[in-house]
Amino acid sequence: MKVGSRTRKPWGGRFQQATDPRVEAYTASIHVDRRLSKHDIAGSIAHARMLAKCGLLTRAEADKIVAGLEEIGGEIERGEFRFDPSLEDIHMAIEARLIEKVGDAGAKLHTGRSRNDQVALDLRLYLRDEIGELRHLIAGLERALIAQAEAHLDLIMPGYTHMQRAQPILLAHHLMAYVEMLERDRERLLDALRRVDVLPLGSGALAGVGLPIDRRFVARALGFPELSANSLDAVSDRDFVVEPLFACTLLMTHLSRMAEEIVLWASAEFGFIELSDAFATGSSMMPQKKNPDVAELARGKTGRVFGAMVALLTIIKGLPLSYNRDLQEDKEPLFDSVESVKATLLVMASLVGSLTFCADRMRRATEDGFLNATDLADYLVCKGMPFRQAHEVVGLLVRGALARRCRLEELSLKELQTASPLFEKDVFDYIALDACIERRTATGGTATSAVKKAIKAAKTRLRSR
Repeated sequence: MKVGSRTRKPWGGRFQQATDPRVEAYTASIHVDRRLSKHDIAGSIAHARMLAKCGLLTRAEADKIVAGLEEIGGEIERGEFRFDPSLEDIHMAIEARLIEKVGDAGAKLHTGRSRNDQVALDLRLYLRDEIGELRHLIAGLERALIAQAEAHLDLIMPGYTHMQRAQPILLAHHLMAYVEMLERDRERLLDALRRVDVLPLGSGALAGVGLPIDRRFVARALGFPELSANSLDAVSDRDFVVEPLFACTLLMTHLSRMAEEIVLWASAEFGFIELSDAFATGSSMMPQKKNPDVAELARGKTGRVFGAMVALLTIIKGLPLSYNRDLQEDKEPLFDSVESVKATLLVMASLVGSLTFCADRMRRATEDGFLNATDLADYLVCKGMPFRQAHEVVGLLVRGALARRCRLEELSLKELQTASPLFEKDVFDYIALDACIERRTATGGTATSAVKKAIKAAKTRLRSR
């Protein structure tokens, strides 16, 4: 089927010469914005019905247009539609095919609108759908983390600062830290959605529309709660693209942090996790290798999304009001970022769910490195010693234990009492790893009771938002 074959431009009345093919190839965006086809058709259907309601089309003309647009949507879905680069973009491609199908009625569809407000509408409709999908996928990763946390409430591991073992924590507490990050990402996207969910159609090219249109009719038809307040801003604004893209950038930052820990934990140096064969790859040369490629690619794709954010900000930073063709370049970085983030969320949820945690290795790592030193100082504080003094006393004990190559709990009571007479025999129960964890019951702490409350709260959030 030969579709969209008109070569005469919709703006051709002003021009005598045909467009140079090199210009057509350079300026065409249809290879990118074709993915907006369903949004473009939905906007055009609402626009046609509004034109009929306002007397700018007859009811019969509107019905023909709507039926034609629906048929075109089917052609695109079935892969029968030929996208002609000479028609520049998805808007003109669909309009040209519509005129082929329904004749003069199709040529009336563009009454009261410009491609400037049309593409702004399409992008907002696209983002509205994608924000919902992104939030759904984030929730899926949160659930995978929560499931692992619930399954390992008794597993102790080292907590780190400066990549040095610091204090004992529950693995579940560590996993729930990522749930908190991801929940902020979901909230950011929801907040951005408020500014996406504004109807720009009816702004025209830049100055509004001089015909008697009904913008609120279109807003209701498409489910927009608000209308854009300024036509110049509506056609040139891309804040509504930048905000979701920023949310994606920060989301990928969090995913990259998680990926980095998976890479570290899977190494022989840590040995905290065993990767499933289904989520690892091997080496073409070294038969013993099991590589965390999924996590490594998640880190790599983060840079790609960062680049898209910088690209979009650079595109809009120097644009005078109102619309400029530079804005055509907003879609490729946006589309690529959204697809990268969705793919990463999907695979990371499955990867997290497949991880096997090496409890013995984690526990042994927690037992070494004096991770209960802070608790030993807290013991003295509970006996009345100022913390700064207690800190120094325990520091001296750590130095001595290092010299003897033993742990703090392996020092004798006599040795402890040499450092301070406040030490009594109950000190050894006080600095046991499980006791160190279970004392931290305050909200946000690593005690089992606190982590269970955090898990319950996270589940409630996921159900309610």
